[in-house]
Amino acid sequence: MRFNRLVKTDSNKSIAVCVSVALCLAALQPAIAADKPNFQAKPVTEYPNSQTADGVTIAAEAFITDDQASTAFGKLNPWRYNILPVLVVIRNDSPNAVRVDKMHLEYVLPDRSRADTIAAADVKYSHGPDRPKVLVGPLGGIKVAKGKNPLNAPEIEIRAFAAKMIPPGETASGFFYFETDVTSAGASLYINGLANASTGKDLYYFEIPLSGK
Repeated sequence: MRFNRLVKTDSNKSIAVCVSVALCLAALQPAIAADKPNFQAKPVTEYPNSQTADGVTIAAEAFITDDQASTAFGKLNPWRYNILPVLVVIRNDSPNAVRVDKMHLEYVLPDRSRADTIAAADVKYSHGPDRPKVLVGPLGGIKVAKGKNPLNAPEIEIRAFAAKMIPPGETASGFFYFETDVTSAGASLYINGLANASTGKDLYYFEIPLSGK
């Protein structure tokens, strides 16, 4: 009988601990969520730089400033690490679905030099962690403090453009990333590879300025 009472008491304590842990985690959720920006692209017509062809409108905006970056990436500004994020918003007002799975983009500078996109999953490899710091322990031992890679952030992949096809009347948006240390008021975004999903015919190419009109 004593054994049974002890088991019952321990079980109650375990349940109480589990409930307490669950309540603590639930209380932390708003704080965690508040630290992650809830990014939403604007309608394509609200961006100053856009182009329309074959019933499809594409707008593009380079995210360079800290204020811009904070809306999508929180405390991280990828441009500070030579990664240029470019938001692309595509609105399909044509009567047919448009395939975008083979879309190709290039960042074009005024001298016509170009940079291809880098996959969102590879962005974290473009800037390695800071050099490890060597610290002397209290007993003379050596400890190595590993640096953190600032680009190893989930928002990079979460915000990436992921659509494969855009039905008539629909909009898709997301970021493309370019590894570059150069930006210019005369830079533009060159896009081709969009196709009519019914006929397979390629749409006209797009070249969108990335500076204000």
